[in-house]
Amino acid sequence: MNPAAAIPAIRRSITVDAPVDRAFRVFTESFDSWWPAGYHIGRIEVAEAVLEPREGGRWYERGTDGSECDWGRVLAWEPPHRLVLTWQITGEWQYDPDPANASEIEVRFTAAGPERSVVELEHRLLDRLVRGQAMHDAVSGDGGWAGILERFAKAVAGAA
Repeated sequence: MNPAAAIPAIRRSITVDAPVDRAFRVFTESFDSWWPAGYHIGRIEVAEAVLEPREGGRWYERGTDGSECDWGRVLAWEPPHRLVLTWQITGEWQYDPDPANASEIEVRFTAAGPERSVVELEHRLLDRLVRGQAMHDAVSGDGGWAGILERFAKAVAGAA
């Protein structure tokens, strides 16, 4: 692909009132507490969103009937500072099992004082996705990563 035609990365950040280790734990261990239940790709109502805490782990949804629908894999697991995930969901809201077609989400946690952290999210390589521009358009606005990070910040505040 022509680099000039690449879909730009989405970058969002939020400052939370929590030390880095707590912010990382809420993001990963309490993933289901802040991920919007309506944001799923499976056909069955979601019972739980799961992020497995290790490199090579999966992140996926579990339906109320016990079925599972993958979203991607954990590429980097560096608590409490960094997490990288594949996003194997196309612009048609379908799981693509081929990791060569995946975009990536990197989340960094940086101290902004003893009880504050900056959480920076970058969703990149969207040009790898089928209908990547459609995905970019869907997750770049307030209803996408910005709103999701707001939900995360509220979960962190409640986890104090």
